Amino acid sequence: MRPGDGRAIPTFIRQALAGEPVTVTGSGQQTRSLCYVDDTIDGILALTASPHSGPVNIGSDHEMTVLQIATLILGITGSASPVRFIPLPADDPSRRRPDISRARDLLGWQPAVKPEEGLQRTVSWFASQHVRLSQPGLTDGGSGGA
Repeated sequence: MRPGDGRAIPTFIRQALAGEPVTVTGSGQQTRSLCYVDDTIDGILALTASPHSGPVNIGSDHEMTVLQIATLILGITGSASPVRFIPLPADDPSRRRPDISRARDLLGWQPAVKPEEGLQRTVSWFASQHVRLSQPGLTDGGSGGA
């Protein structure tokens, strides 16, 4: 994830660490399901090592609202940034929750890292990069561990 890539989690973290308002689209009641990168990699490796073909969703089926995610990030960072609601993009899905039953049944795989723990790890990584992130030209480049 890159701090300036436009996705919700890196944006929320960057804003919270910078003390900027955390911008939540719409009412924030649209849902997302968070899967930590280590779990995603484990799921992909399990799929590639299996004899199964066809689509298998690798992700998390634990849904959270976008507002819950923003609030959790504010708590993890200890930021006093306010939440600012902005217009919802027309193409923003109201719900994202993959059906991972095939991954469980066929691969014996499911995510192990809870969303709160994954966000804590991700915030820690972003915070460790904070000096670099505040330098011009580095907010949308580089690679991250989350």
